[in-house]
Amino acid sequence: MCGVAGFCDLALFSENREVRSPDAKLLEEMTDALSHRGPDQRGTHCEAGIGLGHRRLSIIDLSESGRQPMFNEDHSICVIFNGELYNHHELRQILKQQGHRFRSRTDTEVLVHGWESWGMELLDRIRGMFAFVLWDRKRKELLLARDRLGIKPLYYARTTDGWLVFGSELKALMKVPTFERRLNPQAVEEYCALGYVPDPRTIFTGMHKLEPATTLRFAPSEAFPEPVRYWQPPFGEEGPWRSLLDQAERSRSEEGVTQALWERLRESVQVHRESDVPLGAFLSGGVDSTAIVALLSEMDEQPVKACTVSFGERRFDESPYAIEVAERFQADHSLERADPLMKEGDPFSLLAGLYDEPFADDSALPTWMVCGLARKQVTVALAGDGGDETLGGYRRYRFFLAEERVRSKIPSSIRRPVFGALGRLYPKMDWAPQFLRAKSTFQALERALPEALLHGVSMMPDTWRNNLYTDAFDRELAGYRTSDLFVEWDRKAGLNDPLDRILSLDFHSFLPGRILTKTDRASMAHGLEVRVPMLDHHFVEWAVTLPSLFKIRNGEGKYLLKKALEPSLPQGFLKRPKMGFSTPLSQWLRGSYRQHLTKISQNGRLFETGWFSRKGVQQMVNAHLAGQRDYASALWGLLMFEAFLEHWDLPRV
Repeated sequence: MCGVAGFCDLALFSENREVRSPDAKLLEEMTDALSHRGPDQRGTHCEAGIGLGHRRLSIIDLSESGRQPMFNEDHSICVIFNGELYNHHELRQILKQQGHRFRSRTDTEVLVHGWESWGMELLDRIRGMFAFVLWDRKRKELLLARDRLGIKPLYYARTTDGWLVFGSELKALMKVPTFERRLNPQAVEEYCALGYVPDPRTIFTGMHKLEPATTLRFAPSEAFPEPVRYWQPPFGEEGPWRSLLDQAERSRSEEGVTQALWERLRESVQVHRESDVPLGAFLSGGVDSTAIVALLSEMDEQPVKACTVSFGERRFDESPYAIEVAERFQADHSLERADPLMKEGDPFSLLAGLYDEPFADDSALPTWMVCGLARKQVTVALAGDGGDETLGGYRRYRFFLAEERVRSKIPSSIRRPVFGALGRLYPKMDWAPQFLRAKSTFQALERALPEALLHGVSMMPDTWRNNLYTDAFDRELAGYRTSDLFVEWDRKAGLNDPLDRILSLDFHSFLPGRILTKTDRASMAHGLEVRVPMLDHHFVEWAVTLPSLFKIRNGEGKYLLKKALEPSLPQGFLKRPKMGFSTPLSQWLRGSYRQHLTKISQNGRLFETGWFSRKGVQQMVNAHLAGQRDYASALWGLLMFEAFLEHWDLPRV
């Protein structure tokens, strides 16, 4: 795994402008800002109008021949690459038969020769996780590309003086002195709603994320190109099992589908194992990581190196299950407690430095810890990320489907006013048993599906945000709300099946924006490569076409994956409620981090923006500390936004 950075004079693509020389010192600064992503090697290349930089974490072919930037035979094509190509051996053989000469064993070299032979078709042929930038001097073309699921990041921006700049993380772009560090109000609204800024926006005006499965291709032309999507997860398409509509036929076919799932997952894990450095796995104790460890144990002669982070509070601690799995599959298991670190010091400045943008997933710090634990033993770790999104694992999916069944039976002319009134009148009872907490359900039933999904996953529901925003910020937003984004995504997808619609929205937002971002930054901070077999695009293309009945059945998520694991694990392990990788956040904010809340409510830097109401923040802090309401996720989000402002020493808006 690596870091890429660089810039290009846009005059290269115009016949009427003189091309400028690149700033070699600036290129080195941008590249070195990513040294944590690639501690093993550093390389830069400059020529008229373009500079390319690379930091390398050596995984395959550890020799100097794997150094980047990497060229083809005549040095007319150059690439900087972050990721892994799992089918590079097959592609290498095809290209050798076509006459290409290889100088290394790396997967990177497949890109330069593949581009020569196939052009843009290269993207359809490669299998893996990647973000790369390729310069073709003969064609005078520059290509930025990101993998299908958004596992690896790539940022870009256009400067006011006509340069395109790009990098694996925003910290590389922030080295460019001509950027004005101006907050994007729509991105701030999206962050307050979601706890992260979804692609393609970033927190800064003028800086962008390349979306998953998207390219940005510059060729001789005056126009700045639009990103182009080259792949979509095939939600709604007829898979081999989608047509099994008869219940009896489904029941007879269940064994076959279960076997097919296990075989496809086994094949994905197998290709994700290739490495010239030590490899292991994360083990949370959940179903996804358990499946990965189970398959690795079949393939490896040596015990699987498995890593777990635990919590002292029992409600949030899955480590007993992780220990059970490790013993069952005879793994070499490492376990570390998260609580001591979480209760000491200031985690907010650490996380702000890792993520560059405000990022409010409270499991980011324990994820950073488990990556550090893994890096002591291995350089590559396999994780179960993506299993919930592809196979219907999150508990909220079942709630959304139940709500949609009610929603579909009541005309909106009746549903909106009735449930809207109930949602306003019913008291908020965070302290009450689950069945009495109907306020959120009423509020969800008032909305259409994409708006209800957003309401269910929001860090701060719209009523909370309305109380936090100043009139000045409302004027900046000019009526924009994050729900507009979800409605548009749902409209473009054009799906009918409710679960497909829900999963598709998560593939646009939650998966790349939160789950994969969290893992990428936390792992690369330690120079650890994390691979995600359940997001191999071959596996995803098959899994998303499964009927909903094979994903969620009788209120049980990931039904088929659990069925596949039944021969290896007891029913009690598989049937227990899903916990997820969560933390005792409410208690921490009333205890260890209480002083941080007091500080921001009294003299927070976020008030300097002019966008957040001091009264609104203070009301939220006081109610939470008094135990009257649970505002934990929202307050953690405000603390992370405050840390972000301090990290970049941002001026007033």
